[in-house]
Amino acid sequence: MGRQDSKFPRWPLTGRESELEAFSAAWATRRCEGLVIFGPAGVGKSRLAEECLARAVREGWKGERATASAAAAAVPLGAITHLIPSGVDLSDPVQGFAQVVSALAGPDRKRRWAVWVDDLHLLDAASAVLLRQLLDAGVVRLIGTVRTGQPVGETVDALCGSDGMYRIDLTGLGRDQVEVLLHKALGGPVARHTLYQLHTASGGNMLYLHELITGALRIGSLASDGEIWELALGRPVGTPKLTELIEARLATAAPMARPILELLALCEPLPLADAQQAASLEVLADLEEAGLVQVITDRRRTTLALVHPLYGEVLRAGIPPLRRRIQLLAQVERTRAYGARRREDALHLATWQLAATGTADTTVLVQAAALARHAHDYPQVVALLEAVPDRQRTLAIGLVLGEAFLQMGNQDQAEAVLAKTDALAVEESDKLAVTLPRTANLMWRNAPISEALAVNEAARAQVTSPAGRHMLQINEGYMRIAAGQPVRGLTQLENLETEADVSSDINAWLRGALTKPFGLALVGRTAEAAAWTERAYAVHCQVDEHALVSHPAIQRVPLVLALSEAGRLSEARQTGEKAYAELVADDMVRIFLALLLGRTEWLAGHIASARRWWAEAAALARAINLAKILRLALGGIAACAALNRDLGAAETALAEHQALPLLAPGLLSAGEERLGEAWMYANRGHLTQARTVLTEAAQVAHTTGHTTGEALLLTDVARLGGAKEVVNRLAELATLCDGALAPARAHLAAALTADDPARLIEAADEMEMIGADLLAAEAATAAAAAWRRAGQARKAAAAAQQAQACAARCQGAHTPLLAAAESAVMLTSRENEIAQLAAAGTASKDIADTLQLSVRTVDNHLQRAYAKLGVTTRRELALALGMSPASR
Repeated sequence: MGRQDSKFPRWPLTGRESELEAFSAAWATRRCEGLVIFGPAGVGKSRLAEECLARAVREGWKGERATASAAAAAVPLGAITHLIPSGVDLSDPVQGFAQVVSALAGPDRKRRWAVWVDDLHLLDAASAVLLRQLLDAGVVRLIGTVRTGQPVGETVDALCGSDGMYRIDLTGLGRDQVEVLLHKALGGPVARHTLYQLHTASGGNMLYLHELITGALRIGSLASDGEIWELALGRPVGTPKLTELIEARLATAAPMARPILELLALCEPLPLADAQQAASLEVLADLEEAGLVQVITDRRRTTLALVHPLYGEVLRAGIPPLRRRIQLLAQVERTRAYGARRREDALHLATWQLAATGTADTTVLVQAAALARHAHDYPQVVALLEAVPDRQRTLAIGLVLGEAFLQMGNQDQAEAVLAKTDALAVEESDKLAVTLPRTANLMWRNAPISEALAVNEAARAQVTSPAGRHMLQINEGYMRIAAGQPVRGLTQLENLETEADVSSDINAWLRGALTKPFGLALVGRTAEAAAWTERAYAVHCQVDEHALVSHPAIQRVPLVLALSEAGRLSEARQTGEKAYAELVADDMVRIFLALLLGRTEWLAGHIASARRWWAEAAALARAINLAKILRLALGGIAACAALNRDLGAAETALAEHQALPLLAPGLLSAGEERLGEAWMYANRGHLTQARTVLTEAAQVAHTTGHTTGEALLLTDVARLGGAKEVVNRLAELATLCDGALAPARAHLAAALTADDPARLIEAADEMEMIGADLLAAEAATAAAAAWRRAGQARKAAAAAQQAQACAARCQGAHTPLLAAAESAVMLTSRENEIAQLAAAGTASKDIADTLQLSVRTVDNHLQRAYAKLGVTTRRELALALGMSPASR
């Protein structure tokens, strides 16, 4: 997709469908006098009013716009002078206003006006009176906007409050609405973490969001990799206009309120008692009424905070260093004065002291880091613990700091810290405590598993107790499954069942409990995998404060794989998206979730959704240099792009994919990273090469024990004309895997092999029940073609209708089976394969070389295909097969 200009000319109206429906319903009523939109500055009142006016005009109303302002209010009728017809004498307001009504109504008194008045609360009294008369006469209907928190005159208040005036209260956009809006504005999807940052920073305020996007585009911090838009590290930077808007908003506060606003910017949320020490209750009440601060009550605790996150950004930027220091230290003293008894006080004291002086007491820093880690705020953990002098860094501090770097994806920094910490380990418990995060970090550095296994083995020299050695065995099982050896890893984790594992070393148990369901799902034991994730999640929630292993939601990651391979695709999608929202600050875990969500959507046949998730995984993998993950994601992107006939994007993804180093199979990358290569061949009509790639990839999955991955790849072989070659193996895999998906794959391959329309419809029904819409569409399409060949037109039509309904959910996917089954109902498999290659622009000689046939044989098959399809050129052939004509 192309790069957007640094400032897009028009902000699309998105997320206001319910408000527009409310307008249309109100406008259609006879008693309607108009509609007034209330809301804070920047939420999009004017943009919504503009669309309302456009709808009214499309219904036959004459549209006009007026903008009220403080300057216009100084002159009677100043805002709506342009609405008053020329020649009307207003020296006598009563007679003059009657003339305006008559002139606007027209000679036949049937002319109707829709008048949009922006900032209606600033309208002068004379304008309000005239508008009231026009409304009463039925000549005009009003569309107005009013900024909440602003004083409104009595006349305007009466105008807005009549029985025939409808009201809409507009608030900021939700995150889903912002996602749709940004997709439209930028011309492509936005990474979820970027979406979270922009929504948090803007608070859903459309004006603020617009300026944040404009500023980010202008400096290049928001960019697209061709698949997805992502912000560079750090907070989004807005424009000077945004700063001016916020400063103007803050300037409405009285000068005496500035100190408390600055204190809130530095230390929010503040206990109300602390805020009252910095400002009187009257000042605080005025700030609340002005919409600058908000009071938050949580049980018996009342705190004060700024209404919008950007207010704090602008305020902090304007605080001189010495005043900042004074404010922060004063708040430190206030907090200490009441004993700093609240749980979060240690974190606040440490961060305030660091910000004020650059130093803080080590004990306070460590306590604060523990709180930040419990909140999974790893950047804060690093900031706090890096402030601890080197000579005071204990083994416990090194563990937490190293784990924080690991969770942030900074593997090199994590290894540096953990290696130094390892040297401090004397006791057996210390050695175990360091070995776990260090081996986990080595696993994700693109290094061979042998390095991590060597560290684990070295620990055995210092670990002699049976319990300690058992922990190292669990750790080895974790590493082997993570390295793509599920069978060997599960062997190591056979004895993970005992509750003693939980009490002896919770972190080792949690790592084993995280990867065991991955291994179980990969070998097809999906029910056991799902049960293990539930158990691990429950334990993790109970011990979260003492666990180094990320957020409890991490235990939901393998559940996505287990549910999808069990044929519960909708549940897998919901589980993954919920966990992704909870893990927004954990890049390492989000990469795997994005991969699995992409894989889930691929199984569902929702190609655009799969591509979007794989693009997110690729962006994250590039940021922290995870080549194995990047290869998988790029292969998925290429496969989706090929099915969407976006060959340029597919080629770009494959070029980057092939430039990456070849690495040993990983957790999910045993063969599946070649999906893009295979489907690119298929898109070009090279079905034999596509099947060869998929068969080789399936053999890799078979060798490494990735049973469900092998089944996925062999199913694609069947879809691309190789059902006879894989039907027996898929039947074997169905006996090894539980759940509904494996048997459905086997049934599809068997139905394609037999070319039996009744069995193909059964397979389509089975796939549709699972939610595998593309496979269902392909099976139903093949059934329709078979019924048509058998002369069963009614059954063929019903099957075709089912295929069309399923394909409509597949987001524009095009596959050879969908294209060929309808158009090539009379072609043999060999004729179809040669026709596909010819339609893709392959010369007869090259087709002959590829299929190991003579050129004469190729041309004979091609001529028969031409005759059956009623075409005479390769361009017509491509169109008949549902393919894009090849460009020479």
